[in-house]
Amino acid sequence: MGIREKIRKKAALFMISVFNRMPIKKNKVFFTSYYGSQYGCNPKYVTEHILKNYPAGTFDLVWAFNRPEEKGPKEVVRKVKVMSLRYFYELCTSKIVLTNFRTTDLFVKRKDQYYIQTWHSSLRLKQIEKDAEESLPEHYVEMAKKDSEKIDLLLSGCRYSTSIFDRSFWFEGFLFEHGTPRNDLLIKGDHKVKDRIYRNFHLPKDEKIILYAPTFRKDNRLDVYDVDYENVLERLKMRFGGEWTFLVKLHPHLSGKSDQLVYGERVKDATDFDDIQELLSVSDALITDYSSLMFDFAITGRPCFLYTPDLHDYVKNDRRFYFEINELPFIKTETAAQLVEAVEKFDYQDYERKVSAFHKEVGTFERGEASEKLTEHMQAVIENREVLPS
Repeated sequence: MGIREKIRKKAALFMISVFNRMPIKKNKVFFTSYYGSQYGCNPKYVTEHILKNYPAGTFDLVWAFNRPEEKGPKEVVRKVKVMSLRYFYELCTSKIVLTNFRTTDLFVKRKDQYYIQTWHSSLRLKQIEKDAEESLPEHYVEMAKKDSEKIDLLLSGCRYSTSIFDRSFWFEGFLFEHGTPRNDLLIKGDHKVKDRIYRNFHLPKDEKIILYAPTFRKDNRLDVYDVDYENVLERLKMRFGGEWTFLVKLHPHLSGKSDQLVYGERVKDATDFDDIQELLSVSDALITDYSSLMFDFAITGRPCFLYTPDLHDYVKNDRRFYFEINELPFIKTETAAQLVEAVEKFDYQDYERKVSAFHKEVGTFERGEASEKLTEHMQAVIENREVLPS
């Protein structure tokens, strides 16, 4: 840490020490997603549920963004800039703090605050936290351990995730086993979301969407994203009918390189689109690789293809998996030609059978009511009622 960073941290800790002496506002909820970079994931869907279903003033909602002028709803929610004076005031005087990522030591939790950690996946392929400790930076492990000590409630999307959290999260508090708020949309759907996305990407109403959403590689290599877009689109039309368009959403690490990977009249760049869950909800099929998005999308029952041309290298150089990739219900391919063939020969009946068996195996909690259940719990916390998760 450089001198400038040390000075900033000392200044922040001084502000925290001052604001932590001020009264906590009992109905104030402080949200942040991916360290202020977006309005999305579980914190967004809890917020949206509150705005739709609770009278104004029931909750005092505050969101923190790196660029508050560009993110979040325009009304009702109060927005603050990350690391500003107002940011620390709102954080320190909120009753509930809700995020989807680890907090740093600049969240000095007060005795009467309640910290909800939603995490950012309902289930995952890559090992996390203590299970992956040897491949994680030492400073992250230290931060994760300190964060876990502050958590009051941790969300779980399925029994398998509960077992992972019990073992690997350095957490001994309560697990909330009602699913993940961001997946409610995939179960219930929302025609307004679909209309907005189709307008955003200038798509005809009867167009079908295939979403390509791969994860990044440590070296940010691009050769692994060599999907044969035109051939896949042709096979989709032959197998499922209709006209199709690719939406390609690359990991934020690759946002500056998306123009090198997105090309063709029916291939549109969705990398800068904030909310991947909205894209999943309107997509008729998904191609990914090692991303946990596969497990979210499985909720819809729509076709999911895994394109993993670097499988051996990825496992060797990145992280171990919780599942053998061949045992997953999704169609696995390792070459562009295999991907095209998998689309052409897709068997709905076999796929649905495998997905259903997988959901039973992992013990899914996803019922489309996670936002509702969690918000009820939050209201109980605010009203100082019994708050043990049911």
